[in-house]
Amino acid sequence: MSIHYDMIALDVDGTLLRDDHVLTPAVREAVREAASRGAEIVLCTGRGPTNTLPVLEELGLSGTIITHNGAATVDAARREVIHQYGFTADEVAQFRDYCLLGGHHFDLNTAFDLMIEGITPGAEAMYSRYRVEPIWRNAADSLPDGLIKFTVFGEQREIDIIEADWQQWTDGLQFIRSGDYFIDVQNREASKAAALKQLAQARAIDPSRIMAIGNYFNDVGMLSFAGLGIAVANSPEAVKAAANAVSLSNEEDGVAHALRSYAW
Repeated sequence: MSIHYDMIALDVDGTLLRDDHVLTPAVREAVREAASRGAEIVLCTGRGPTNTLPVLEELGLSGTIITHNGAATVDAARREVIHQYGFTADEVAQFRDYCLLGGHHFDLNTAFDLMIEGITPGAEAMYSRYRVEPIWRNAADSLPDGLIKFTVFGEQREIDIIEADWQQWTDGLQFIRSGDYFIDVQNREASKAAALKQLAQARAIDPSRIMAIGNYFNDVGMLSFAGLGIAVANSPEAVKAAANAVSLSNEEDGVAHALRSYAW
């Protein structure tokens, strides 16, 4: 049974976009239709604002975006951070040292800047696909203030090994698998669910009036928080199990199918 939702939270990569990072006309029109019916559309993504804002603009929308897995909530029109969860250079040191020792590619993120200290051909291609221009920094310099995310990138087997190693650590920052080839390290309070809850409270919107659509482990919290959490069909089984419903895959306009099935 369809009901009106006051807020619709959409993951971007693997959900809103196809695997080739294309926003299809069917998905764009369905999202615009939901917005025209009064729902606030909130992109909730592991991306930073710089390469999330073009997706919002391609949808023909503005508003608030939840970026960096919830670590930075941003007013899209003013390009201003509404709220962020940060960490210090000391807190991220063990993750950075591990990557430097093992030769693993990583980047350091403030709300709007993505910085690197080295690059691999695979990472260079990845940044190009995501339309990101990294900022080079000198590894000998002190880490900047305002850090909110540290991301390691590599082949899936490499990331599997890193994840297993880091699971032996018992304190410090949290880390979450945000894709087959990525692990994000962040403040323990940061999550898409926490940011979505904070935004909903500011809007006086009850969780029952929120729909969320996602596809990966970093989406599980927001799928559980929302009154209706929908996983697209390309999601891992554990993500589907956390959802209230499963839609078509991101390659089959799954977001459009979900909106038309449940939002009107």
